[in-house]
Amino acid sequence: MKIPFTKMHGCGNDYIYINCFEHTIDDPSTLSQQISDRHFGIGGDGIVLICPSDEADAKMRMFNIDGSEGKMCGNAIRCVAKYVYDNNIVAKEVLKIETLSGIKTIELFMENGKMTTAKVDMGKAILEPALIPVQSKEENPLINFPLQVEDISYHITTVSMGNPHCVVFVEDPMLVDLPLIGPKFEHHSFFPESVNTEFIVVKDRNTLHMRVWERGSGETLACGTGACAAVVAAVLNGYCDRDSNITVKLLGGDLVIRYTDEGVFMTGPAVSVFDGEILV
Repeated sequence: MKIPFTKMHGCGNDYIYINCFEHTIDDPSTLSQQISDRHFGIGGDGIVLICPSDEADAKMRMFNIDGSEGKMCGNAIRCVAKYVYDNNIVAKEVLKIETLSGIKTIELFMENGKMTTAKVDMGKAILEPALIPVQSKEENPLINFPLQVEDISYHITTVSMGNPHCVVFVEDPMLVDLPLIGPKFEHHSFFPESVNTEFIVVKDRNTLHMRVWERGSGETLACGTGACAAVVAAVLNGYCDRDSNITVKLLGGDLVIRYTDEGVFMTGPAVSVFDGEILV
């Protein structure tokens, strides 16, 4: 059958978006594996289904390249907000989007009647080890915690932003052999649900540089929840200040994160690339 789609990205974190207000996808896991391939398909970090919701303005379901379903994606949710607004599905400048990590609130910013950027209330960071989850008997947050990965001891800070993150501060993330070390973190027994891993260098109290290895997708150009986790970890380790706007520089662009007592807020772009149809 022919499936209409829209290719969109947030800071280069690109997904294939399908309007499930109008179409039904019976096997999104297999579809994601088929059409996310950059050589034999459309190409992307996965697919996102934009669905009706009984609780919010729309529902987001996202599937990684390997077919696994993710709970939350900060870059994708901005694109979902752009899609439903620009296509007149929901005519609001503050939207509620349902995810597997709960309902998120998105404030839209416009240019010439189209959404260009958005601020997402990502909710509160989860720091309790059992809830992230990690295999640890510790009850207190794991901040600068030693973890042996094969023959190297890393100091990690663990955070959940609806999905598990492991933040590692390094001198230069560009020198990290991410294809080698990323899978070792992702599948480490310490993380029973696998993990997203961020390698961070602190440039100053308001700027971080980051590379990310995402579970189920590998290295991506950006990760919204990862940028949020990085800022939370930087504040917990004393590198940055709470209630400050922190710019996280990713391979695909910049996100601005603010970590407050009320929650974590992320501001960034959403870009529509092209529309098309694929025969599957």
